[in-house]
Amino acid sequence: MRIPFETLQAEFERILLDLNFTAHKAAQIATIFAENSRDGVYTHGLNRFPVFVQYVKEGLVNPDAEPTPQEGLGLLERYDGNLGPGMLNARFCMDRAIALANEHGMGCVAIRNTNHWMRGGTYGWQATDAGCIGICFTNTIANVPPWGGVDPRLGNNPLIIAVPRKEGHVVLDMAVSQYSFGKLQQYRDAGDELPLPGGYNKAGELTTNAGEIMESWRLLPIGFWKGSGLSLMLDLLVTILSQGRSTAEITKGKAEYGVSQVFIAIKPNNGTQSADLIEQIIAYTKTSGLENPDNAIRYPGESTLKTRERNLKEGIPVDEKIWEKVKTL
Repeated sequence: MRIPFETLQAEFERILLDLNFTAHKAAQIATIFAENSRDGVYTHGLNRFPVFVQYVKEGLVNPDAEPTPQEGLGLLERYDGNLGPGMLNARFCMDRAIALANEHGMGCVAIRNTNHWMRGGTYGWQATDAGCIGICFTNTIANVPPWGGVDPRLGNNPLIIAVPRKEGHVVLDMAVSQYSFGKLQQYRDAGDELPLPGGYNKAGELTTNAGEIMESWRLLPIGFWKGSGLSLMLDLLVTILSQGRSTAEITKGKAEYGVSQVFIAIKPNNGTQSADLIEQIIAYTKTSGLENPDNAIRYPGESTLKTRERNLKEGIPVDEKIWEKVKTL
């Protein structure tokens, strides 16, 4: 089932206005959710919207909250998100990082007590559209066991690295688990097997069954022990820089809220030399022989614009059950 972008956006906005968001905030949030689905990140677009609504109703997301400054240390600024909508707090922080980068060449903004930012890549694209390199990361509730362990003690702490490019920005948007929790839900609900093992079942066996992984809470970290170490370091950085809650503290709560995030913007030399270097790297990467002739080598973010173009033309594919549920909210 496909529906127009404007229909999806308008339905989100209607619901948000009923939840007492201001017209400005409702429009911004609705656009971000609709754009996530438009760009093919369905797990953090329509599919995630009912969860966001539930968090608002439970008081975990405060519609009226605004980020408040806590401290300024040169190129680093620190804010309290006051449990406001995570995607608006994140957009604000990246805007501040970009402003600092335009002034000083680099800017770093950390925020505590914020909420899920939905698609982290949104803020990488925000930075690149402003001509900046963007780096951002967040911690989460514990959902990944440390390497050698069986109990979740690490978050799958998403990391985004984005580089501006005239022919199409290069945007890496990844969780530190092999599959994000939202992607596991998508495969489980569709009854499909994962392309590669994504975690362990309760018997301690690697599996491609998303439902078994969600039941065991043993998501596989990327790169095995390396992903485990990266998750820990991201949690350390984001907690220290924001002076906010760590994965351990977040996990004590009844849900994932009050997380900590960091946003970095760097103003590069966007001259011909930099552009040539970027093209050289991408072109060399694509000279590799193909394992499967039908699967071309792609740089991070390459397929996003193609997906966006198709979904705007043909309509955004939606899960009919979730769409019907949203229309009743």
